[in-house]
Order: sequence, then C-alpha cells, then structure tokens
Amino acid sequence: MSGRLNDKVVVISGGASGIGAAHAEIFAREGAKVIIGDLQEEMGQDLVDTINQEGGDSVFIPLDVSKEESWNNIVTAAVSRYGKVTSLINNAGIGSGKDTESETVEGWDKCCAVNQTGVWLGMKVSIPEMLKAGGGSIVNISSVYGIIGSVGMIAYHASKGAVRLMTKAAALEYATKNIRINSVHPGIIETPLAMTMPEKYIEVFKGKTPMGRLVKWTPLSRQYFHDFI
Repeated sequence: MSGRLNDKVVVISGGASGIGAAHAEIFAREGAKVIIGDLQEEMGQDLVDTINQEGGDSVFIPLDVSKEESWNNIVTAAVSRYGKVTSLINNAGIGSGKDTESETVEGWDKCCAVNQTGVWLGMKVSIPEMLKAGGGSIVNISSVYGIIGSVGMIAYHASKGAVRLMTKAAALEYATKNIRINSVHPGIIETPLAMTMPEKYIEVFKGKTPMGRLVKWTPLSRQYFHDFI
C-alpha cells in the first residue's frame, strides 16, 4: 500500500470483528498504529496477532464504550505505547429490534449507552490528545437508519440519529482546531452481528435495497472509510 497513514495512531472501538476489523486491517496496511478496543477479547487479540504477523503494528485493549473509565484506559494506553492519538473510529454498536410499545427501558438504555453515549465518550476522551498532537480526525459510524425511519427499531433509530447530529455539533466546535469530525451512514452489511438477525428481517432489508443484496466487505468497499483519516 501507499503508506498514507504512516504517522497516524488510530483507536477503533468495536474493532475485533465486522466493520471495525475491516477498518483495523486497512489502517494497519497503510502504516497506521492501530489500537483495537472491544469486549470480544479473544477475537480482538487474534486480529492483532494477524495484523502484526503481516508487518503491521497493533495492540488490543479491552473497551466498554459506555464507561468513561474504560475510554480513559484505552486512550492512556495508546499514548503510553505510541506517544499520541491522531484518529478515532467510533464504530462499536448494537441493535435493538423493538417497536415503540414493546421496547423496554432496559433495552432503550443499553442501546443508547453503546451507540450514543459511547460515541460521545470516545470524542470527549480522545479530543484532548488530538489537540496535543496538533490535530486529528474522527469518524463516527452512524447508519442509514440515522437518517430515515423504519418500523420496529425505535431505540436504534434514536441512537443512530443522535450520532449524526452529535457529529455535526462536534465538527463545528473543532473545525478551527484542526480536528475533522465526520459521520458515515452505511446500509446493512454482512457482519457477524447483522447475520444474527432472523432471516425474515434480512429479506426485508434486501427488499429495501435497490441492488437487492447486502453489502459485502472487500478491499475496495473498505477504502472509503480510509479516506476520512
């Protein structure tokens, strides 16, 4: 690869599998130092081992994105190991398939804690280190369901819509401080999490997609995330 990211140090939440793992791979191949944060410790360490065996430089740090202490730990570890943090991908997320009446307070709180509070905490803790480094870039992974509505996913829509507007607010706040903050809004992708949905739901998503299929992760389809950093 081109080595475009040779001087970058990126923290990736939810980086052990799916979209997050694809981010980790492409960043490492382009020369970035990669800190993978996730609750899936075995999968995260396996990915780190693979990246490092291929000549990359990566480390796994357990991360619960809903906890500020956990964010403090991963950012501190990144700075201790690599001297700085320049980039953040707020990728960790969970789904919730309940409608307005059937959703529970517990389910709502869990979905928003990961998808919404986790994104805010990632920015809150990482930005001071980016300012020390002279600037940086943040990519918040929202969803097409952060833009449009659907039936039966009230908490998910609420949390992903919040990511979209949090990103806009933070981007304006730090635009003059050399920190770029963007959100991206993927449709449904064939990740391990997505494939746990019942087949009937997957077929509904396919039916709403003009090409009639889900997104598959290939090196080409991963590239656009890389262009933000």
